[in-house]
Order: sequence, then C-alpha cells, then structure tokens
Amino acid sequence: MTMTDPIAAMLTKMRNAIGAKNEKVQIPCSKIKVAIAKILKDEGFIRAYKILEADIQASIDITLKYTEEGEPVMSMLRRVSKPGLRRYSPSKEIKSVIRGRGISIMSTSKGIMTGENARKENVGGEVLCEIW
Repeated sequence: MTMTDPIAAMLTKMRNAIGAKNEKVQIPCSKIKVAIAKILKDEGFIRAYKILEADIQASIDITLKYTEEGEPVMSMLRRVSKPGLRRYSPSKEIKSVIRGRGISIMSTSKGIMTGENARKENVGGEVLCEIW
C-alpha cells in the first residue's frame, strides 16, 4: 500500500527548487496547498503564487524569493505532522519557530493559519509544517 502526503510533496518540490536556484516551481493544486502558498506570500517567504487552470489538474505556480546576494529566503521547510504520526498543539502550547524568525503553519477549526495567528485567535490544531 502506498501512502502519499501531498503537503510533504509540496515542501520537497519547493526545497528541491531552492537547492537548484530555480525561480519558479509548479505544484499540483489543492485547497490546502493554496492556503499554505497564501500564508507563505503574506509572511514574505515567497514572491508570488498563481493558480494555473488546466483541463485535468490545476497547478500552483510559485515564484520563490531570494535575497540580493542570491540566498534563498526560506532555508528550511519541515513537515511536522505526518500521516503516520499526527502532531496537535493546544493554543497555549504553540511554540515559536527559531525565536520568532520562522513560522509554523497549522490546520485549525478556523482554517489554515500561522501558529502566531492561532495563538492570538486562541485555537489549537494540527501543526502541518515549519518554515524558516
């Protein structure tokens, strides 16, 4: 039996594109991936994202962000909760990532949001990934 993890696949594609110094990466589209891309854009980790419609499967075109020296803005993309081992955190126990320099992305009852926003909204949830 093959188990797939679309969020881990998204993070891996982005990690590989950063390693190859690519400007853009295309990822198969889903609502949760679009929500993650929106958070990454709002937090300044990527330049832009665009949904490309297609007959069979839509995709997300993500434009990665680099510093003027050519270094990637995202140095680490880590999947926290996995299909085999889910990680949940109550609102009071949401930790900051790298002393506030990174973000955690969570799936809460109020939607996909950063760990900081979940703490402010006083909701816990599943910790999907950490970015720094």
